[in-house]
Amino acid sequence: MILQPIGCNLVLHTLSGADKEPAVQPEKDCCRPTTLFQWNYGTVSNGPDPRAALISDRPDFTESSVSVGQGITQWELGYTYSFSNDGATQIRSHSFPEVLLRAGMLADWFELRVGWNSAADSSKTLGGSQQNHQGSEDLYLGAKLALTPQDGYLPAMALIPQMMVPIGSGVLSAGECLPGLNWTYSWDLSDRLAIAGQTQINRALDTVTNRPFLDFSQSASVGFAITERIAGFFEWYCMIPDGADVDPTLHYINGGMTYSVSNNLQLDWRVGHGLSAAGDDYFAGSGLVFRY
Repeated sequence: MILQPIGCNLVLHTLSGADKEPAVQPEKDCCRPTTLFQWNYGTVSNGPDPRAALISDRPDFTESSVSVGQGITQWELGYTYSFSNDGATQIRSHSFPEVLLRAGMLADWFELRVGWNSAADSSKTLGGSQQNHQGSEDLYLGAKLALTPQDGYLPAMALIPQMMVPIGSGVLSAGECLPGLNWTYSWDLSDRLAIAGQTQINRALDTVTNRPFLDFSQSASVGFAITERIAGFFEWYCMIPDGADVDPTLHYINGGMTYSVSNNLQLDWRVGHGLSAAGDDYFAGSGLVFRY
């Protein structure tokens, strides 16, 4: 969730003297529909403006409620280090490159999503035994459908049907397709403050018994502008397994910052802490986003 205007904001530069004409002329299709539905008849829904700063899905857990726009390709990449110690086993994990490709096509309200990542985990017990796992994780495929624009107290919303495709290495792969659905929603409270959340359900496999269950997740995020180029966020999210044999409920908090180098390039940083004994003690990461 990034605090940037979604509509077609045209900056008009005027000439001195009696003749004053805009240096930037609005295009005929500038204010084309960007969502599938409207809250009210006649609600204006403007197409994404490629001249405005990009809106990314990273670095927070909550996905944005807008698509990238037709004809736009956006790459999101990053690295995360995490550490956990339950008193018996210590685990250090590295996650890279956390690729998410977002390609706007067909209409402004539709984007294709492809994600891939690799991981390296090292676990060490009190007895001194150590295990290492490294390789590719499963492939993420999805599509984001921008449903509604914000209209007063009514939120901007998007729906993301998604699935994990088993192409990963060894224990890093589920070994079967795992479908899911993600519903995101957000409100711009002012030019400098926004709130957002998402409700998600995915098919998952228990890490011990390998039996399937439904994994619910919920998040709540607050984003705020610090300067014209720097923004920050605070967030809570959880994963709640329904029907899992061993996998526990996990709660996390995290926060971070983004820096807009330009309208088409963004850098980000984040840190987080696990609130559940079974979760990561802490994690930290950074990344970048660019579009063309």
